[in-house]
Amino acid sequence: MLSRRSILRGLGAAALAATPVSRAGAADITPVDLRGSIDAAAAGLLPGAEDDQSRRFARMLKQAAGANRPLFLPPGNYRISNIDLPDNARIIGVPGASRIVYTGNGHLFAANGAAHVSLTGIVIDGANRWLGDYAGALVHLRSVGDVVIEDCEIAGSRKNAVLLERCGGRIGRSRLTGAGDAAIHAIESSGLSITGNTVADCGNGGILVHRWTKGEDNTMVSGNRISHIAAKNGGTGQNGNGINIFRADGVMVCGNHVSDCAFSAIRSNAGSNVQIVQNQCLRSGETAIYSEFGFEGAIVSANMIDDAANGILIVNFNEGGRLASVAGNVIRNLKTTGPYAHDGAGFGFGIAVEADTSVTGNVIENAPKWGMSLGWGPYLRNIVATGNIVRQAPVGIAVSVVEGAGTALISDNILQETPDGGVVGFRWNDRATDELALSGANGFSHLTVERNRL
Repeated sequence: MLSRRSILRGLGAAALAATPVSRAGAADITPVDLRGSIDAAAAGLLPGAEDDQSRRFARMLKQAAGANRPLFLPPGNYRISNIDLPDNARIIGVPGASRIVYTGNGHLFAANGAAHVSLTGIVIDGANRWLGDYAGALVHLRSVGDVVIEDCEIAGSRKNAVLLERCGGRIGRSRLTGAGDAAIHAIESSGLSITGNTVADCGNGGILVHRWTKGEDNTMVSGNRISHIAAKNGGTGQNGNGINIFRADGVMVCGNHVSDCAFSAIRSNAGSNVQIVQNQCLRSGETAIYSEFGFEGAIVSANMIDDAANGILIVNFNEGGRLASVAGNVIRNLKTTGPYAHDGAGFGFGIAVEADTSVTGNVIENAPKWGMSLGWGPYLRNIVATGNIVRQAPVGIAVSVVEGAGTALISDNILQETPDGGVVGFRWNDRATDELALSGANGFSHLTVERNRL
């Protein structure tokens, strides 16, 4: 009977016998490791060489892709630039040890129209070197059906770390830091997953899920840790967000830890059917969670928000923003100052909603302006606010009583330490009523105010 050891010895000998070895030089050697990859160092690439090895690298990568085999990079530094990834390109390395260093001659990695591209276990160091006008990122991929970026580190990009245009696939378990713009910018994706990454110290954004035209995107952004996102290009919300959705429908943002963003932890602009669930949002410079402008359908549930200018805003009914559920969130320690001078409602409220929205089971504590804002001027329709707790806010619930405002039901809320009123009617920023929680909504046929406890 053959032993397991003897069988493995035989298989190893057969693999060696099948490997072509030329005595003419190392460049002709293509040894196979246990995963069937081509060993780049054994085939002539020099780990740690000071010379630019771009041509040799590109040649080996093309050979490996043509043979449907990965290119394996042993530990060391590989100085390259201007690599166009062929279809079926797979580059694998030893995490933290196989380093690709960009030499700054135009672009690093680019692909267009490939079916599959994967980068696994490699470090990509942009060294903050110049990128050509045509290059949007260190890794810039267009129309790639299946992108896999896993167990990688990407740092020091002058622009984005990764830019995907019309791609699918996944980015997972990677660390992306020090990007001049955003860590990940995905445009017009098709079922992309962005999961379990660490994103930090970026100039204008963390993870961006955008579309040129509004439509189904279905990207999933989950389990990422995002911190210290600046807004170096300024603006009033275009930059400085940990996770930013723009015109992308069907996106799920779940279980992320987002902290220290100049603007929002999570911001959805014109994203319909979005779910923002079970995220930790700490120290947001503006509104922690935003669903704004032309959207229909948003679920904002079970999020923890601490230390922001505003907690959750579901707004811009004047631009078509409507239809949401805001449930089970904890919001605390807000402030009245933000990153710009606000010419509207200002800062310092826990939850603001405008149209076709249920607000239930939320807990708000220490909101320095209003605990909740229901409607803004005439932009109020079909709001239900029930079963919420508001503590330590000058006004617990502010509701619009401007002519033309629609229906609101305010019932069964607990309002504690609200010295200027539990439920009060406002005309925009100006107080227009006395306490409504005790007297009811007499004189305001669009309101039902009942069973609230002060």
